[in-house]
Amino acid sequence: MPGLLHRSLSATRRLTGPPVRFWGRSTRARSACPPEVGAARVRETFLDFFQHQHEHRLVPSSPVRPRGDPSLLFVNAGMNQFKPLLLGTVDPRSDMASYRRVVNSQKCVRAGGKHNDLEDVGKDVYHHTFFEMLGNWSFGDYFKEEACAMAWSLLTQHYGIPADRLYVSYFAGDPRSGLAADEETRQIWLELGVPAARLLPFGLKENFWEMGDTGPCGPCTEIHYDHVGGRDAALLVNTHCPDLVEVWNLVFMQYNREAELQLRALPHQSVDTGMGLERLVRILQGKKSNYDTDLFVPLLDAIQQRSGVEAYGGGTQVDVAYRVVADHVRTLAVCIADGVHPGMSGAELVLRKILRRAVRFCVEVLRAPPGTLASLVPTVAHTLGQVYPELHREADRVMDVINQNEDHFLSSLQQGSNLIGRTLRMMQDTHQLFPAAVAWSLHRDLGFPLDLVDLMLEERGVLVDRQQLDLLMAQNHKAAVEHGDAPPLLAMSVATLAELQRLGVTHTDQRLKYQYRLEQKRYVFPACRASVVALFDGQRLVSHVEEGQRCGVILDRTSFYAEQGGQAADRGYLVRDDLQEVPFSVEAVFRAGGYVVHQVTAAHTLQTGDAVHLHLDQAHRLACMVNHTATHLLNLALRKVLGPSVQQRGSHLSADRLRLDFSYKGSLSRGQLQQVEDCVNQVVLANQPVYVQEVALQSAKSIAGLRTVDEVYPDPVRVVSVSVPVSELLEDPTDRHTSVELCCGTHLLHTAAIHDLVIVSEKQLVRGISRVVAVTGRDATQAREAGQSLLQDVESLSARMTSSASSCLDSAQSLAKEVGVLSDAVDNTPSPQWLRAELQARLKTLQRSSNTAVRKIQTKEAAVQAQSLLDKNEDIDLLVDSVEAESLSVVMKTVNQLSWARPQSHVMLLAHQRHSGKVFCACQVPKDSAALSASDWAVAVCRQLGGDGGGTAVVARGTGSSADITQAVRWAEQFARRILDGRRPQEQEVTSGSLMAGVHRNRK
Repeated sequence: MPGLLHRSLSATRRLTGPPVRFWGRSTRARSACPPEVGAARVRETFLDFFQHQHEHRLVPSSPVRPRGDPSLLFVNAGMNQFKPLLLGTVDPRSDMASYRRVVNSQKCVRAGGKHNDLEDVGKDVYHHTFFEMLGNWSFGDYFKEEACAMAWSLLTQHYGIPADRLYVSYFAGDPRSGLAADEETRQIWLELGVPAARLLPFGLKENFWEMGDTGPCGPCTEIHYDHVGGRDAALLVNTHCPDLVEVWNLVFMQYNREAELQLRALPHQSVDTGMGLERLVRILQGKKSNYDTDLFVPLLDAIQQRSGVEAYGGGTQVDVAYRVVADHVRTLAVCIADGVHPGMSGAELVLRKILRRAVRFCVEVLRAPPGTLASLVPTVAHTLGQVYPELHREADRVMDVINQNEDHFLSSLQQGSNLIGRTLRMMQDTHQLFPAAVAWSLHRDLGFPLDLVDLMLEERGVLVDRQQLDLLMAQNHKAAVEHGDAPPLLAMSVATLAELQRLGVTHTDQRLKYQYRLEQKRYVFPACRASVVALFDGQRLVSHVEEGQRCGVILDRTSFYAEQGGQAADRGYLVRDDLQEVPFSVEAVFRAGGYVVHQVTAAHTLQTGDAVHLHLDQAHRLACMVNHTATHLLNLALRKVLGPSVQQRGSHLSADRLRLDFSYKGSLSRGQLQQVEDCVNQVVLANQPVYVQEVALQSAKSIAGLRTVDEVYPDPVRVVSVSVPVSELLEDPTDRHTSVELCCGTHLLHTAAIHDLVIVSEKQLVRGISRVVAVTGRDATQAREAGQSLLQDVESLSARMTSSASSCLDSAQSLAKEVGVLSDAVDNTPSPQWLRAELQARLKTLQRSSNTAVRKIQTKEAAVQAQSLLDKNEDIDLLVDSVEAESLSVVMKTVNQLSWARPQSHVMLLAHQRHSGKVFCACQVPKDSAALSASDWAVAVCRQLGGDGGGTAVVARGTGSSADITQAVRWAEQFARRILDGRRPQEQEVTSGSLMAGVHRNRK
């Protein structure tokens, strides 16, 4: 027997053990699993097979919000949470660093980004935005032979899938990339009994998996299932045929893609497999559609009970709506339970798009009442909650979030439909493109997904001006991009990290960053002398760098804190022992695996072996320590004031401020903001001690009242407690109602150094998630002082407005302008948020009062002007004249009063601003005036004056400029008279020439 075949069959016997079939018939049976074998059993069988028979570690699904991975909107594959292992950046002290064989069922969302199935959901019967990915992994343990053997055994022996329904693809090679065909994998499948006719080679696109432009990659082999059977379906593999689908993908990560696109063999090979639970259950339950399985049938039944349409049948437009709603409510429930809420950007924007798509199908196609979507959440929890218990725990909150967003969308949907209808009525040509500006307004202002705008227009037979819309989107994106001054980080590849380990470079000793103390009420930070053990130029490890070269410096030890846990990295510089006068400024400090990388632009030559001294920016570090401890106190205060259901959803702190995101329904009141500040400042004033202790992770998790976030923690882990020693918390099982968190950051030793905390901003990021921004110390004092100064200004302005009821327009407008300026100051000056909210409310009242005063004076002036003009002009059908007015508003009001007094008159007034030469123009014509349109009249006059105007057929306004208002009035009157007399307007040579001469003189 050939050696490989012997090893493969032995591996099969060794790995599989006795098969646990779902039912007592031959695995060659034509039909799949009977319907009573539920999805829960299918999932359980997969996990048990690897966990108990093949010694894999069962790892819980990570939340669908990626952990510290800005390249992803959502977790979209089982491997996402293991990327630190694959990239070699895992914290060597973390539990993850010990993973060798792993199995799990991962919650995945594919909507937005590279993997986006949103547009396909509903149109077919097998795409989903949310799905579960069953997977097994090997990190430097087994490889191709064992992976293939286990997969084939599970499918054919344990699940009992007929082997004659399965096809296998493998990598055919790519000569242009220098990659040979994966003949090793092909031979393994042959020896496992797969016929050669069912082993199909494919290229890079289908059978070579890459994490991104750079990083781990390798060939993959895929197992496909034929739902029809009894035929040769080899030609249908990878053709998107709905009856022949990919079931399981086995990826063999054996290369690393370098920045210059070269491939380098990985020092440790890994296996990453993924199989969609929904597709597998469809096969095992013998269904024609994923939606016919017990993962979806309860949802479809619940939808039918709440809708006004017939039951789900699978083939009509109504059935498309059933599938969309069933799929989307699963996605919404899982995402919201994991802390992703519908919002305005990133993953939150995608989720809002999903919610609104589901609501529209509910209302318009299924004719279901409002609230239907949220009412389906308990059914989702029933079908998935056993394996994902957070769905039961968070069900009420999930329903609240969905209902709030649905209410808001339904109101904006009607408003948007009205706007579309009005715009279409104004479009003269039915083949005209829909204005991009209106489509963008629907998206930006009313929150319509752009595909929903397209759909609503498509139903009316109209297309949007896509070229102009793309331009508006690009302009918006450009404006939204924040251009930071920080240089890009020199990311280290997995191959570079492996090279460091091969060279015997030990992980950086980071203990000094915590070894500070208080002496005579001053913090003393330790000196740090270190040796350069490695240099990284952005591409590879080098032995030295020249002046001006950007590089990453790895030292044997460091006192610098690398950015982590929401705390900004330390600042400072390093110097060579033999070149003390030349500082190497540290631009960034970050972690890569167990190494700390100090990014610098070399101020002189630097080479491995150099001895250096690190100089920490102590003021910056101390400010970060203050704000980190203050963040913990703020987290505790929010829970005390708002209730224990408040959960931290993110944080970031730097030397100048701190930010905390948390779950809460609604905005905080002024009273609540004050209470939160008071809670924090009471602990600050008490100068409570801060205790830190490293504890075994499992022991730490037993502490009552412990607050954690979704992170991979090292083991042992640092526990930070305020006022109560960690040792007491470990011994006492009762909740001491103090701040106690797992935290890797640097903290104060006593709370008094915070001095003061002021919340300067509070807002809802999305429904159900709020953000507070706070400042401490001197910044907090300045914020309080600024708030008091603004309070005095508001009170002073209010008193002046109350005491002086001015009858002068200039004075009233001056006060109104002063209110606006003060409002801007209140909005933009850092001050206590509770006080800002109070001042904003008072200023809004003052603004209404001042605007009312201005309008009254303008109306009074307009009445006087109108009466004077009525006395002066006896012509009934046409009144054109000039008036003295300093605002277009007064001119317009005067026109309105004249038209009210003479409803059959065509009225235009011009107001000349002598200091600037500007001319205000306003006009109004009778509603039944067929000959002369107000907008045409205003446009003609204002353009004659070198400006422009616009309005409706009845009322219009505009501006221009002229040195001779008399000529302008004459031209406007002649233009109108010619039209009213039924004559075609001719070129008014004499008057227009002299008028334009006046314009040019004025411009000069």
